[in-house]
Amino acid sequence: MNTTKTYMAKKGEVDQKWYLVDVAGIVMGRAATEVATILMGKHRPTYTPHVDTGEFVVVINADKVKVTGNNKAKQRQFEHFTYYPGGHRQASLEQMLKTKPELAFSEVVRCMLPKTKLGAVMLSKLKVYKGSTHPHQAQMPEKYEL
Repeated sequence: MNTTKTYMAKKGEVDQKWYLVDVAGIVMGRAATEVATILMGKHRPTYTPHVDTGEFVVVINADKVKVTGNNKAKQRQFEHFTYYPGGHRQASLEQMLKTKPELAFSEVVRCMLPKTKLGAVMLSKLKVYKGSTHPHQAQMPEKYEL
């Protein structure tokens, strides 16, 4: 009897690459779904849900990302709690893109990742920068076209 075995990746045997993604002029949601797919490792044929099989992603030009929709930038709210009494803070996407565009993009990607400890590990491999320069030239990231 010939049985086919299913391959399950193990923690130490996955080699991880670095990708450079330029999001200037690209719609934020579409770019975030591609980045989340790379971080989770779903683009690999050896994807395993319980193992971190994703790559490192460096996102540049986060301040030049586009947002579609008439009022989406004003209506989308980011919430934050400071753990002090009365410390509930809200900011619109429009305000976040003006002040902290890298935080806004990483928050959108975080919502697309698993809500587990593994999701936190995946998010730690995301590096987002406002301009076109980044300090990760030593890792020799490959350019990834969206």
